[in-house]
Amino acid sequence: MTTMKTHQKPRTPLPAPHQLLICMLLLLSGCSAPQKNLPSEESTTKNIGILLLNHGSRSERWQKNLLDLEHNVADRILTIEGIDGVRTAFMEHATPSIADALESFDHEGYRHIVVIPVFLTIGTHMFDDIPTIIGMKDNPASIQHLKLEGIARYKPKAKTHLAPSLDFSGLLKSNALRRTTALSNNPENEGLVLVGYGSTHFDNQWSELFDEVGSYVCRKTGITEYTTAWCGHIAHYSSDSTTVAVNRILDTKERAIVIPLLVSQSEQFQIKIIGNGVSAVEGYSERVGYKPDAILPDPKLEEWVIETARNYAQSTAE
Repeated sequence: MTTMKTHQKPRTPLPAPHQLLICMLLLLSGCSAPQKNLPSEESTTKNIGILLLNHGSRSERWQKNLLDLEHNVADRILTIEGIDGVRTAFMEHATPSIADALESFDHEGYRHIVVIPVFLTIGTHMFDDIPTIIGMKDNPASIQHLKLEGIARYKPKAKTHLAPSLDFSGLLKSNALRRTTALSNNPENEGLVLVGYGSTHFDNQWSELFDEVGSYVCRKTGITEYTTAWCGHIAHYSSDSTTVAVNRILDTKERAIVIPLLVSQSEQFQIKIIGNGVSAVEGYSERVGYKPDAILPDPKLEEWVIETARNYAQSTAE
């Protein structure tokens, strides 16, 4: 098992009179009687552990954004009654793994584990892979797939709760609006391109989500056209989808604004795939507004994590 650091509530020290009483009892007992070992921190039963779960990436910047998210919310989450620890885990390409994090929660005696997936929307990972990794599903095909990918499974002794993904909040709309407004110069002559990872098996859900976000941003800014591009396996990790989408906007508009709806930043997606797709457009420096950023960091996403943790803490107490 991998050793990892957890944000935990500090233990309350004994009041001074209690400390004095203990010292007197120890002096009276001397060495004549065997002493029982005090329970370690690991063996002390804790109530709720929060696991912030994300896909994972080899990109250090990508990882840092997710670890910064934990750092920014941990103290506030630990003020919620019943919650005793906060961790981050990566599904693949980075450590700690989901299995290692869950096993550590078990080792420390947690009664509940609330898994909060920092994923954009429903997809194969949310629908099948993650429930299989944490022991909620036992699909043989998924188990075999995870084994081939080198992704360990672990079914916790603690009662495990899996929260919904980001699209069940409203923050994607406000996030895309803020980033679009920052790049917009003349909304009437601009069109919007939303670029996402995409999903082969859940294309309808992804398309509906991006339609909701695009329509919302257009209503709020005065931009009248939007379209979607994909940058993940559905597009074979090619820049072509981005280039085609931008040119589609430029057929009727003077300028295109490109917003990557990706949770975090990586050189592969924002620079190589989307960035190269933008630079393949003729006259892109004048005709395309693009910043290789991501949904994170976002204070509203932090609030969503905290509120999700609070709701589950209240429900386990009922």
